[in-house]
Amino acid sequence: MKTTGGPSLHSADVTIVGFGPVGKLLALQLGRRGHRVLVVDRKETGYPLPRAVTHCSDFARILQSVGLSPDSIPEVTEPYDDMYVWRNGQGETLVEVDWSGRGESGWYNTYFFNQPALEDRLDALVEELPTVTVLRGWEAGDISQDKDSISVKLNRTSDGEQVTAVSGWLIGADGANSAVRQQAGLEWHDEGFFYDWLVVDVKPGPGLDFPHVASQLCDTSRPATMVPGGPGRRRWEFMRLPGETREELNRTEKAWELLSPYGVTAENAELERHSVYTFQACWATEWRRGRILLAGDAAHLMPPFAGQGLGAGVRDAMNLAWKLAAIIDGLADDSLLDTYGPERSQHAIAFVKFSVSLGQVICLTEPEEAATRDKRMIAEWATKRKAPAPPRPGLGQGLHTGPHGGELAIQGRVAGPGQTTVLLDDLLGGPGVVLAKRASMLADISSEDQQRLGLIGIRLATLKKDSDVNSDVEVIDDIDGTYHQWLDSLGTPTAPVDAVLIRPDFHVYGTATGAETKGLAAGFLAGLHTRHLAAAS
Repeated sequence: MKTTGGPSLHSADVTIVGFGPVGKLLALQLGRRGHRVLVVDRKETGYPLPRAVTHCSDFARILQSVGLSPDSIPEVTEPYDDMYVWRNGQGETLVEVDWSGRGESGWYNTYFFNQPALEDRLDALVEELPTVTVLRGWEAGDISQDKDSISVKLNRTSDGEQVTAVSGWLIGADGANSAVRQQAGLEWHDEGFFYDWLVVDVKPGPGLDFPHVASQLCDTSRPATMVPGGPGRRRWEFMRLPGETREELNRTEKAWELLSPYGVTAENAELERHSVYTFQACWATEWRRGRILLAGDAAHLMPPFAGQGLGAGVRDAMNLAWKLAAIIDGLADDSLLDTYGPERSQHAIAFVKFSVSLGQVICLTEPEEAATRDKRMIAEWATKRKAPAPPRPGLGQGLHTGPHGGELAIQGRVAGPGQTTVLLDDLLGGPGVVLAKRASMLADISSEDQQRLGLIGIRLATLKKDSDVNSDVEVIDDIDGTYHQWLDSLGTPTAPVDAVLIRPDFHVYGTATGAETKGLAAGFLAGLHTRHLAAAS
């Protein structure tokens, strides 16, 4: 339900401040689990200016989890099966980054998408949920909390009307200048990386064709980026030069001037939107204060050079949603939320630092520094022909165990009904699963534990149904051998892996031999209620 008036009910299970993609995904995940969600956003309408434009395989799997798999929304997002080319001002290749192929989540490694169109799709899904109320044009004011609830004063921006919203939990998904974070007194760490860039989205007209390539121009006269902008669009980004003001750069006339060397003019293209952004590198040192939690840009900011800013935010939502739902449903202790910040911050901070390292290469305008960079990179490319790999951080300390705990689980193709080929999450109805090589390994998991796992969103599945075991678990036809190979790769000759528990946020809780599978499930369930596991690794 959406409304621009005051909330019909002043209470909810969860209040979310901020209705960007992270807030929408959280509302969708919690609302579909039947929980009452109140979402507040100070803007009357969706944000119209250019923002995120690329996402990865993991992000695609998250979209899949809410019914928006990339294959189903080709007008919103399209795969990029090619290289990302970096050149200097003289046109020499500095490096080529391979963005082609499919990732471990079963989708292409790289997609380019139109964020407003994606948000419209998320809006429509949220609109279907009777348990979710969205208040646009309201600001979050004073916050107070006690051991049982949290209250926030809401102020309508149009006329100053005030109401109070009371809920069990408050999520600050309200962006870089988060009022929730500031009120909670959560410290904000700043890496001191600041550069202003003009971001421009263009819709080429008929006959104006561009190579379907992503490129980075490391030119001291004006560092620039040109990439696809989603179906039917292109994205340019131009760095503000020393001595140039933000106001000078953020003019429509200036955008056309900067586009003209690429053959883009007002006669052959539509300049859809433009805005100057300050690329920053920051994060909250804590993500929880009592009943307040942060997500998305309120918890971390990174330059866009690695294409992971929004991806980090939707990963926050996936981690947080199932934990909140388990607590609200009485399946977990609220100390489970102590694992949220430590788990997610490790991944987010790794990509903040990686993005900064890329920016330090790109944002050079001093000729001598750039010449040194070019000489080094050209020589490295000539000898290695391989770009530096991005970080692959798993979860930080939290609810997982063993050497593979906290790693991202793979998603492979399996045979579905009628021997159709589907991805595993679609067959199971979600990512959570205890997957074993044989059904007999799951037989000792008690019916009570099976029920508790199911309520959290974790199913039982096997790659082989033993003929002498009467089991109702899902039998997976591993048509490509993906899961057999993966389980084998997780073990060693002396410590084979026969089973894995994958959490509802796609991450591995832990692995086990066949005899230990019952204990694997029991350990996960115990971890929902014991504080000491918040620091286990």
